[in-house]
Amino acid sequence: MGIFTHVCLGSNDLERSAHFYNAVLAPLGIVNLGPFLDQGVGYGRRVPELLILRPLHGRATCSNGATLGLKAPDRRAVDDFHRAGLAAGGEDAGPPGPRGAVPHAYGAYLLDPDGNKICAYCFDPP
Repeated sequence: MGIFTHVCLGSNDLERSAHFYNAVLAPLGIVNLGPFLDQGVGYGRRVPELLILRPLHGRATCSNGATLGLKAPDRRAVDDFHRAGLAAGGEDAGPPGPRGAVPHAYGAYLLDPDGNKICAYCFDPP
């Protein structure tokens, strides 16, 4: 059960960001739902929950210290998320593997082309 209605990340190049997010979100079953107003792109399964937006005022800056965590259906999806992100211009911020904070946690981290940190996690036993 989630607690958010949506999450927004800023981008200075929406075309580049859409290329990246189309690639990394596909293994997680999250799709590009098209333009969000005239400001960006919406992603989700049925309704836009992740918005990649051009800032209304100024340039987008990365969220240093913040991480957007996405739920993966299985460990293979985590691996595919990471691989797709690197191929689409992302930067490695932590390769796929076990994480110690929660039992059975398996995750991977990326920096998107604007420097925002995102990750994908699966909590199923191996």
